[in-house]
Amino acid sequence: MNNTVPALVAQYQQTGRIEGLPDRHLIAGNWTPSASGGIMESVDPGNGNAFHQFAAGDADDIERAVENSHAALSGEWSAASPAARGAILARAADLTRQEAARFAVAESLDSGKPLQEAEGDVAGAARCFEYYAGLPDKFEGRTIPLGPDYLAYTNWEPVGVTGHIIPWNYPISTLSRSIAPALAAGCTAVVKPAEQTPLTALMLGELLLRAGLPAGVVNVVAGTGIDAGAPLVSHPLVRHVSFTGSTTTGIEVIRAAARNVTSVLPELGGKSPLVVLADADMEAAADGIMGAIFENAGQICSAGSRLVVERRAHSGLMEALVARARALKLGHGLRRPDMGPVNSSAHLSKIAAMVDAARDRGLEIVTGGSVSTDPETEKGWFYQPTIIDNVPVDDPIAQEEIFGPVLAVQIADDAEEAISIANSTKYALVAGIYTRDFATAHRLAQRIDAGQVFINEYFAGGISVPFGGNRMSGFGREKGIDGMRTYLKLKSVAARIS
Repeated sequence: MNNTVPALVAQYQQTGRIEGLPDRHLIAGNWTPSASGGIMESVDPGNGNAFHQFAAGDADDIERAVENSHAALSGEWSAASPAARGAILARAADLTRQEAARFAVAESLDSGKPLQEAEGDVAGAARCFEYYAGLPDKFEGRTIPLGPDYLAYTNWEPVGVTGHIIPWNYPISTLSRSIAPALAAGCTAVVKPAEQTPLTALMLGELLLRAGLPAGVVNVVAGTGIDAGAPLVSHPLVRHVSFTGSTTTGIEVIRAAARNVTSVLPELGGKSPLVVLADADMEAAADGIMGAIFENAGQICSAGSRLVVERRAHSGLMEALVARARALKLGHGLRRPDMGPVNSSAHLSKIAAMVDAARDRGLEIVTGGSVSTDPETEKGWFYQPTIIDNVPVDDPIAQEEIFGPVLAVQIADDAEEAISIANSTKYALVAGIYTRDFATAHRLAQRIDAGQVFINEYFAGGISVPFGGNRMSGFGREKGIDGMRTYLKLKSVAARIS
């Protein structure tokens, strides 16, 4: 089987499918059909056609997966040394790089994103496993001085079975950043990928087995949130849930987990501000804005969906952005366009409805604002790159998460007003700042409420930098050393020795 990118792309273009994609759940190290016999379809957002089928799980499949992961806690995995866990993650990183082409093509087809973006996601997943491969034997307890008659110390232990609810916008990225630290900590995992994008989660589960992970340590069950996700987050044997998705669904996940006093790390919605002051490098700012809102067709929790620009820079920056937005080429993800489709017909309708309502309210849509298709095939679920100028602070376009390629532009008279506008929504996930004044940049970083702030490069950082939100964007942190702490519990031991 030729697994180069050109060969895989050619195969899809000729047959409309990719050979050898997983079509069942991964439970106890085996490919397993759904207990109900249910089947769902994977649909290519670039043309609206189904290209694969896979098992649709429910509570019975989740029960088998959780029981299996719970049993694996006391098996071979519990005896593995921290160094051995790290070695498995290192091998997973190597295998992911070796099989990057197949992962990237599957991710592009499942999600719709341009192939070059999918390739970047796969490279990031490999780096994630590599990063956490170095941490298992670095988490140390400490001794507590109680005097000569006592010995007191602390020790880190895995929390147990963990549940991972993975979104459709960044399937392999989000899974890797939660499952790698869970495994590094010695936990087991049950993964429920989004029903729109299950493929790379199933592929990654099988890859981990080949990397040396004992069967049952990771189980992957595909299916809808109602049928498979809800039973997972409410299962009494699951001791931690990592959830990435909408704020509305996240609240329900927290409620369900609370009945079992299960911890949750919710990474939820965002309406992130990107502040550009008049002294900024405008070329760099324009580059940052374009990536912040139009990468993955704006379907990013941390997208820079609000441009807060100082009035003196507004007209010049708008001219540059409009020209760049109009020059973006749309197309099927496998053709490496500037921007691909949105993930589903339903989501396309939601984006269009929000922009149409803004137009009806009299907002100025300076470019875009319409549903589109792949210019070569006239198929697929596309929305034009859209910029809406001079958006009032209280308008729904400035307050509600659109999750699409729609930029709301807000004008500030100075840095002080920019801070006020930046903090004017219920969300506080990330923020961006562009200015040549480094002191001003750090003052803004202190006063803007966000879990992560980027200065002079949007999406700066990587796996080693903690990520997560405040307020309605969630709580807790993924990535970095703090991301591994999420999957550990601290035990204290105190002993009288004389």
